[in-house]
Amino acid sequence: MALHVPKAPGFAQMLKEGAKHYSGLEEAVFRNIQACKELAQTTRTAYGPNGMNKMVINHLEKLFVTNDAATILRELEVQHPAAKMIVMASHMQEQEVGDGTNFVLVFAGALLEHAEELLRMGLSVSEVIEGYEKACRKALEILPDLVCCSAKNLRDVGEVASLLQTSVMSKQCGSESFLTQLIAQACDVYLCIIRSAILHGSGINASTVLHGMVFKKETEGDITSVKDAKIAVYSCPFDGMITETKGTVLIKNAEELMNFSKGEENLMELQVKAIADTGANVVVSGGKVADMALHYANKYNLMLIRLNSKWDLRRLCKTVGATALPRLDKRLVPGGGATEIELAKQITSYGETCPGLDQYAIKKFAEAFEAIPRALAENSGIKANELISKLYAVHQEGNKNVGFDIEAETAAVKDMLEAGVLDTHLGKYWGIKLATNAAVTVLRVDQIIMAKPAGGPKPPSGKKELDDDQSD
Repeated sequence: MALHVPKAPGFAQMLKEGAKHYSGLEEAVFRNIQACKELAQTTRTAYGPNGMNKMVINHLEKLFVTNDAATILRELEVQHPAAKMIVMASHMQEQEVGDGTNFVLVFAGALLEHAEELLRMGLSVSEVIEGYEKACRKALEILPDLVCCSAKNLRDVGEVASLLQTSVMSKQCGSESFLTQLIAQACDVYLCIIRSAILHGSGINASTVLHGMVFKKETEGDITSVKDAKIAVYSCPFDGMITETKGTVLIKNAEELMNFSKGEENLMELQVKAIADTGANVVVSGGKVADMALHYANKYNLMLIRLNSKWDLRRLCKTVGATALPRLDKRLVPGGGATEIELAKQITSYGETCPGLDQYAIKKFAEAFEAIPRALAENSGIKANELISKLYAVHQEGNKNVGFDIEAETAAVKDMLEAGVLDTHLGKYWGIKLATNAAVTVLRVDQIIMAKPAGGPKPPSGKKELDDDQSD
């Protein structure tokens, strides 16, 4: 008869055999921080025009030689749960802005590196998190003041090409002038809007070419024809907000029944009236149209059109010259580390005015911004400390637009606005916000619990094995 060996008392005895758990600063927090630092260090050397390439071979044995952080992360398939949070923040940056993925990784890694120093100094996790959140809010307040210029006409090929140079330079340094012209021209020409529509009931002689858009649909409301239309296009349903949870309402008399939906009706009328007050007389919706919204649209003489296809919505927007407002931000900030140094300078000053222990976290948050110009300098073979000292000295004199001269052979600085090295305000805004949220999320984790991996045969990991299985 085998002896039963009891499990050690504590949390471990509640888990299945083979499960692992880690808790506390040393086992959980510092372990997570170390994983995120290693990931940030991997992509940090690929930051900027002089960044190094990475050779990545994915699970299908496909070779990638690139310095694009989004491609590297997509093919690496990171498994560590804490590092995955940083990867998710980078993916969100790519979806929201389309650029600045490496900025999120480098900045989040620097934040966690400085957070580790603060924790070893004796600060609690809550004090570090509170300081980081305060500093993040202050940075987002300061950022609009650092805007150095704005785009005047986003449909001008020459102007758009000049604004694209910084983004293209980080991938194809030296060829940015030629490539940006091609990219701007490609963005201006959109041949996919050419379509044919077949209407039954007549012959071939009734065919015609219409310089506009044709949809084989009827309007939703009573208004079927509008001249000199002003069109508002929405990709969302034309309906009111609905809560995720279901509620039960007890109605005691007829008056309560009459007044039950009156607030919803008033809110819907205000929304439809606000659209009509702008001068729009045609509303195109990418989702369902509520009956109540249809009633008030007829009341204010609005034509309602429902398009279920997102491709039709895009073609319509291109045809009528509509611009996606949520993505439109013409503001630009100086690049080359100028914005980061100015933010570091102002947030350090803000930290000195805070009386609590979170002032140390605020100052470390400001110091984390130095990781961006430091990465640019190190990847260019320049002494980073010398460059950062020069940048601080120039910014103390009030020159907010001065950044690192990437073309110089020494730690030289120059005006980024005059050099045309500009970054988007939107990219910096979301980069700071997402990196801070990811770092704070990692710091909030004080315990790691991993269940025992499931048994059974593992799936094939390589393309060759798949080919062999198919050939058999």
